[in-house]
Amino acid sequence: ALPSLSGVHQITGTWMGSTTVPCTYVSAEGFTLHTLSWSLERDSRVSTIFLRDDSGDHILLANFRGRVSVPKHSPGDASLLIEKLEMPDNGHYTCQVVWRSTDNSLIKRELTTTVKVVKVAATKPIIRGAEPGLALPAGASASLSCAASGSPPISYRWFRSGPAGTAELLSSGAQLAWPSLRPSDSGTYFCEAENR
Repeated sequence: ALPSLSGVHQITGTWMGSTTVPCTYVSAEGFTLHTLSWSLERDSRVSTIFLRDDSGDHILLANFRGRVSVPKHSPGDASLLIEKLEMPDNGHYTCQVVWRSTDNSLIKRELTTTVKVVKVAATKPIIRGAEPGLALPAGASASLSCAASGSPPISYRWFRSGPAGTAELLSSGAQLAWPSLRPSDSGTYFCEAENR
């Protein structure tokens, strides 16, 4: 029997999410694993992303550092995990496993999977309304929190309503806090949530 590889032809991942490009191998008697590599073909250029040899694991493309890995302690599993998917990660990924036989000859198996990165439908932030009024004693500590649902990342800003429709920016975080309230802190405050 000869070593073999198996996987899938196409896989879809979500932008900024993670995906696993499956590649599993079955070794055969008299064969030892020599190298395992992943390469990417994009715009008719082929570049090696990942290489595992006697000296360890190497990530050869800078923009994949910290984002790709292959299981270390699962013999037979050469699947490539890609995290924080970017649109340029689209392309044809080839899993290549090379074995050395007892007579020192090398046998190579390859499998190519097309990875498609898709953007999810973006949604505008929606802020859940708070209680309309809040009465607090002077000297008390208080905080207002703003939470919105929608496509991340969401940034928040707190404002205080001023005269004649003006607004004063107070903080650029989801929470507005007072260690000790003063009578002059009375007023109308509102939150703004924004995403890309």
